[in-house]
Amino acid sequence: MEIMRLNKYLAHCGVCSRRDADRLIEQGAVTVNGRKAVTGQTVTEADRVEVSGKPVQRADRTVVLAFYKPLGVTCTERDAHAEKKISDLIRYPVRVTYAGRLDRDSEGLILLTNNGDLIRGMMHGRNGHEKEYMVKVDKEITRDFLSKMSDGIYLEELNLRTEKCKVEKSGKFTFHIILTQGVNRQIKRMCTACGYRVRSLKRIRVMHITLGDLRPGEYYELPQEDVERLCRECGLDPVRI
Repeated sequence: MEIMRLNKYLAHCGVCSRRDADRLIEQGAVTVNGRKAVTGQTVTEADRVEVSGKPVQRADRTVVLAFYKPLGVTCTERDAHAEKKISDLIRYPVRVTYAGRLDRDSEGLILLTNNGDLIRGMMHGRNGHEKEYMVKVDKEITRDFLSKMSDGIYLEELNLRTEKCKVEKSGKFTFHIILTQGVNRQIKRMCTACGYRVRSLKRIRVMHITLGDLRPGEYYELPQEDVERLCRECGLDPVRI
């Protein structure tokens, strides 16, 4: 019987990332066989693990959902003050967690999965996974704006320079941008630094998965070949998912 660290076990169950699992353990929200868990603890599938009183168990297979997050929906599972959460819209028999957030006033593609290692692989900036967005701003787009955005911009409030990226004008006030970083509110911060304000923002692609014909609030389960490709691109063995 396989022995596994508790934080990894919770990640495999799709509860959250390993880092968030450690926080839950420290907060006393996790029990093993009726006793409060401790950081670094190991478990097996024979142990009874509960989070906030609810039992969790490893999934038989990796599930990935492609979801169109509508405007006004918050990427959170715990904020009791959020008017509408992703968990209010996803009704699926397998517990899944989102990989990468979108602001409440942004919309578009979010991938959700029950595999914590896959979540970590998709979100790790070092892996350089592409995310594509369609953006509308409040002023006419110029060549100078496109050049500044693509070359990378110093964000004073974060004391960092964004990496070079692909930016292409698609209309008088709209452009497409492909990022490989995971900086919080990156596009909005970049536009602000250039004297522009974002009117609307939609994520249309994550790695090789596109928004396609999904409508706001809709989702579907990815076919096995797409799940396996995501795993390979994240350095995971598809055979073991």
